[in-house]
Amino acid sequence: MKYLCQVWFEPARLEAMTDDEKRSLDRASLDYDDDLVASGHMLTAHALQSPKSAITVRVRNGEMSVTDGPFAETKEQLGGFILIDAKDLNDAIRVAAGIPLAKLGSIEVRPIYDIPVHT
Repeated sequence: MKYLCQVWFEPARLEAMTDDEKRSLDRASLDYDDDLVASGHMLTAHALQSPKSAITVRVRNGEMSVTDGPFAETKEQLGGFILIDAKDLNDAIRVAAGIPLAKLGSIEVRPIYDIPVHT
């Protein structure tokens, strides 16, 4: 079954890190991605640019509006995601717990919903 592991953290925590700490975190993240590929769990993973670069698009009553930044005003922001294939929820949770950024923020694990095809 496919699960999306959303990586949430406070951007200020990353901004407060030294360059060496950031490089170490990046290396640990890439190494863990390699482990997930080797174990067959990895489908895809991507880090996101800063929430400051985000654009929010909404359509209401046929009218589009575009605003700068993320829509949600929360301390934690979505920083990236890993799409995995796991045998069950417990396996997905185990994989999520190994994500290095889980030590700084949180990982939301959500099963993928397969939209039924109606013919």
